[in-house]
Amino acid sequence: MLLGSLLGQQGQQGQQGQQGREDLSTQTINESLRQEISKAKLQMLFHGETVTEAEQWHTGFSGKLRELVGSTSPPKRWETVMVGGKRMEDHTRYEIILKANGVPDLPVYLLIPGDGVSRGRPAVVAIHGHGEFGHHAVAGRADLPGVAADIERANYDYGLQFVRRGYVVVCPCLIPFGDRVEKDRYGSDPCAVTFVRMMALGRVPLAENVRDIRWAVSFLQSRSEVDPDKIGCAGLSYGGRMTMMATAMEPRIKVAAISGALNLLQERTSLRYSCGLQIIPSLLEYGDYSEIGSLIAPRPAVWEMGNKDALIVGDGWDTKFKQRLERIYNAYGQRENLHYDHFDGGHRWNGDVAFPLFDQVLKGE
Repeated sequence: MLLGSLLGQQGQQGQQGQQGREDLSTQTINESLRQEISKAKLQMLFHGETVTEAEQWHTGFSGKLRELVGSTSPPKRWETVMVGGKRMEDHTRYEIILKANGVPDLPVYLLIPGDGVSRGRPAVVAIHGHGEFGHHAVAGRADLPGVAADIERANYDYGLQFVRRGYVVVCPCLIPFGDRVEKDRYGSDPCAVTFVRMMALGRVPLAENVRDIRWAVSFLQSRSEVDPDKIGCAGLSYGGRMTMMATAMEPRIKVAAISGALNLLQERTSLRYSCGLQIIPSLLEYGDYSEIGSLIAPRPAVWEMGNKDALIVGDGWDTKFKQRLERIYNAYGQRENLHYDHFDGGHRWNGDVAFPLFDQVLKGE
């Protein structure tokens, strides 16, 4: 009797309140996270105005970044395995694998100008972005199936463009791309799967790619053709993000060109998809990509952005990014070292500001 009475009452209340319930909905995890991300603490933003304040902030935030990311130290000793080489009309291209105990093998291309100058050259680490071809497109491997179209789409062979300007160039293959991934074994996005698997081991994929870029810098410094004090770094898309990361954490890099990456983690994670390879756990408690980019200061850097780049949201997020960059450069009294290249085009490498800047910094032109 009691159970029947209760069920009857609930049925009547349900009918009476049905119209009201149509206006109610359970908050999804997506909406919940978006709200939390929009209110992220960012406790270590730079608000100073002097060189001393800039240096103090740099020490504090760089220490926090190392804590969040983990070790990015490159091997001190390694074996250089020559896979192949080819003399081109204006340069020589070598395929190499760097091997060291305790870390995965690192495939690289080494591009050396063919003008006969054997010492004292400036050098560039040219970093690829997302895509199935990894470092092949950046090195100009238009002879490989599908690579020519990739190069045409994004002006992607900037490693080749740099060697033709007289630079020794190394193009590392990052994880999980190109020769370092078996896509058919993932069944999903390799970026997300790699992030999950590495996090299960307490490792951050981004840190391992920073390590490999720093390893590429060490490799360049070991080459007799290279002036070890004249090394720059350049990349598009994820390559731009990793150029930012590596330059922020590697003082041996003297100048950077960051293309297609003028956006914030706070924006990417609250509004749309952001791959696991760009995630630093707990970063938004302390800062954002803008603070990592600020660690490059006062060294010269150019940030490229096409006005038709669909991956860059220009509704204020990019303004916040630039304001934070400019604040630190102003504090150092080196605002002239911060450059922008806002060109007419999409998500692609440009180089109109980057190439002259690298020539000025690394060649003294």
